[in-house]
Amino acid sequence: MTALGTIVAAWLFAIGLYGVVTSRNLVHLVVSLSVSQASTYVLLLAVGTRAARPGPPARAVDPVLQALASTDVVVAVVIAALLLALVVQVHKRTGSLDPDALRRLPE
Repeated sequence: MTALGTIVAAWLFAIGLYGVVTSRNLVHLVVSLSVSQASTYVLLLAVGTRAARPGPPARAVDPVLQALASTDVVVAVVIAALLLALVVQVHKRTGSLDPDALRRLPE
């Protein structure tokens, strides 16, 4: 495992978490969740990086973890699409993208 990959993954997660906590817009919230989920790709690839055979490529990534990372990308796209569809419905019903508008349900 590389230290740089772990640091980048932690940084991405912290930036995404900060965006989730400070978000005043539902679309911004979905993007912040996507950024924090991107940290899992970096972490999987950092964990799977290992020394390769002697030769030109000095390092290689485990193919199983590459498959997990690509599966994680597909799951992230599906989750983002579902959340954005919910945001569109919230905007249609409340006329606002402010998360505080969710507390007041229309009659």
